[in-house]
Amino acid sequence: VQLQASGGGLVQDGGSLRLSCAASGRIFSINVMGWYRQAPGKQRELVARIFSGGSVNYRDSVKGRFTISRDTANNTVYLQMNSLKPEDTAVYYCYRGQSGEVYWGQGTLVTVSS
Repeated sequence: VQLQASGGGLVQDGGSLRLSCAASGRIFSINVMGWYRQAPGKQRELVARIFSGGSVNYRDSVKGRFTISRDTANNTVYLQMNSLKPEDTAVYYCYRGQSGEVYWGQGTLVTVSS
């Protein structure tokens, strides 16, 4: 399974960005896709995930600001990030879990300037 992420960049405090991550290869219908992030000097943390059944989870600090969605037909997950804050600055990694395996995309840098 290969994951191709895109959409990072530089944005001002309060701005918006949308990340995309497309999966290809050996795809199974039962899966979870989502995003982690890692800021400099910090551990990687889960931001949001969406299961193939439709349920979603968010970390508390992004609830009400970030929205995760998916296009099942195209095996793509999106992360709409609104009201961005400087503390959201990090490298964002998409991932996919299926059949007991976890696959990672390349990171995409999100920088929020104050």
